[in-house]
Amino acid sequence: MAVEKLRKVNLKNRLKNAARTIVVVVACFAAFSTMAKQLKETAPQTYTVKKGDTLWGIANLFLNQPWLWPELWRHNTQINNPHLIYPGDVISVSYINGEPVFTINRDKPKLVLSPGSNRRVKGAPIETLAWSVLAPFIKQHTLVSEEDYSFLPHLLGNHGGNVSFVSDDLVVSQQENRSEDQYQVVRKHSIIRNMYGEVLGVQLTHVANATLEGDVSLPNSRLVKLSDSNQEARRGDKLLTGDFTLDDDLVLQEATSQRGFVVGDLHDHDLLGRYDVVVVDLGENDVAPGTVMGLYSGGPDIIDGDEPEYADNSNVIESNALFSTTVQQPALKVGEIIVFKTFESASYGIITRAKEGVKRGFIVAKP
Repeated sequence: MAVEKLRKVNLKNRLKNAARTIVVVVACFAAFSTMAKQLKETAPQTYTVKKGDTLWGIANLFLNQPWLWPELWRHNTQINNPHLIYPGDVISVSYINGEPVFTINRDKPKLVLSPGSNRRVKGAPIETLAWSVLAPFIKQHTLVSEEDYSFLPHLLGNHGGNVSFVSDDLVVSQQENRSEDQYQVVRKHSIIRNMYGEVLGVQLTHVANATLEGDVSLPNSRLVKLSDSNQEARRGDKLLTGDFTLDDDLVLQEATSQRGFVVGDLHDHDLLGRYDVVVVDLGENDVAPGTVMGLYSGGPDIIDGDEPEYADNSNVIESNALFSTTVQQPALKVGEIIVFKTFESASYGIITRAKEGVKRGFIVAKP
C-alpha cells in the first residue's frame, strides 16, 4: 500500500511539473508571437537606405506599427538616435532571445582633403515624412487665436483703386505698432471650433508675401509690395509676421493618455483620406510634433426597441424610445495620424492610414 501511495504521489508531482512546463512554454510562445507580430510578413531581412527615403516609409516596410521603430533599436550600440538614419545605411533584422531587433551597418564618414584642412563629410539624415507631402500644408496654412487675428493689420487699397492685387503691386495697409519689414498676406479660411462649439482659433491661408516699402512715409498707414502670390490678394486681407515653417525636426513618439477629436480640416471636405490633413482639438501643451495617434470611429447609437433603429434616424418615434434601450457602439480603429504642427489650442495631423473616410467627430487617441 505504501509503495502504491508513493507511486501516486510521484505521478501527481510529475503531472504538476509538466503543467508548469506547458504554461512556461505557452507564455514564452505568446511573448514571442507578440514581438514577432510587430514585423510584417513581407519585411525584408536587410534594406539599404536610399536618398529620398523617409523614416516613416522605411518603418512601414518592416513594421505593422511603424511608431514602434525606436523600441527595436535598444540592443544597437552603433546608433544613438533611431530617428537619424542616413543614405547608405544597411538595416538588418535579427533576433535576440526570440525578440526581433534592428541593427545597422554604417560606412565611416568620408575624409575630404582641401588645401590647409581636412574635414569629414557626413550626409544629411533622411526625413521623417516626405517634405513634398508636408510642404504645401506647412507653407499655406496656419492657425491663430481670435484675439491675435483681430489685431492683425489689413490691406486697404492701392493707387489705382483696384480691389485685388498681385505680385509687384504696391498696396496701402493699416499701420502696425511693431516695425516689421517682412509679412505674409493671409486670408481667413474658417473658424475652428471644438465639439462643444467653443472657438479654438482662426484658420488662415497664405495669399502672398509682402515687403515694407521703407522709403515711403504715410500718415497712419504703410506701403507694402507684394510678391510670390498664390492667388489675388484683396482689400481686407491681413498681414502676418513670420514664416510658415515647422518648429523642429519631427521625432516619432506614440501617444499615451491623450484623447481628442477631429474638429476640422484644411479644405472643408466632407470625407478625408490618406495624406489629407486634419485639425485636432489638442494644443501644444497636449501633444508634440511627431506624436502618432490612432483614428477611431464610434458609429451611431442604436435604439433597441421592438424594431431596432439607429439613434440618428429621423424615423425613430419618441414614444418608442421611452420603452427601449440605447446601445452605444464601441469606437473602432480606422486609421492613424502623425501630428506635425501644434498651436495654442489645436494641432495639424497628416493621415497616414485610413480604412474609411475620416470626418469631424472621429476620436484621436493612443494608436
